[in-house]
Amino acid sequence: MVTVLRAAFVYLFMLTVVRATGRRTLGEMTPFDLVLMLIISEATQNAMIGDDFSLTNAALVILTLVGLDLVLTFAKRRWSRLDRWIDGVPTILVAHGRPLVEVMKRARVGTDDVLESARRLQGLERMDQVKFAILERSGGITIIPRA
Repeated sequence: MVTVLRAAFVYLFMLTVVRATGRRTLGEMTPFDLVLMLIISEATQNAMIGDDFSLTNAALVILTLVGLDLVLTFAKRRWSRLDRWIDGVPTILVAHGRPLVEVMKRARVGTDDVLESARRLQGLERMDQVKFAILERSGGITIIPRA
């Protein structure tokens, strides 16, 4: 029972941490982000497993995590507010070529990020060529060019 409680606590804690870091943080990982994720996964594994390295304990942790994820998926479908809290909503970062500075600060997205997406996705070079830039729920930036 202790294993299930430990796994459930770590799951909820990591859900909160990931949500607090924001969508953009997880949208594109740098090499350092990958190393950080590996370190976090090791610490998480140690917190859930403890000193019991048995196959039974590992199976219990896996089943707990998958079960919690399934419950959360169904809960998000049932309660849209929970879905919006966990996954967020699309956010307009640029409207008619003008960056929405406060929105971008809150989302921790810089103009360089928007321009990089504009170049990569649409071949645009300047902000005034962007009709809308939208931070999607996944953390990616969608660019809608001006006609």
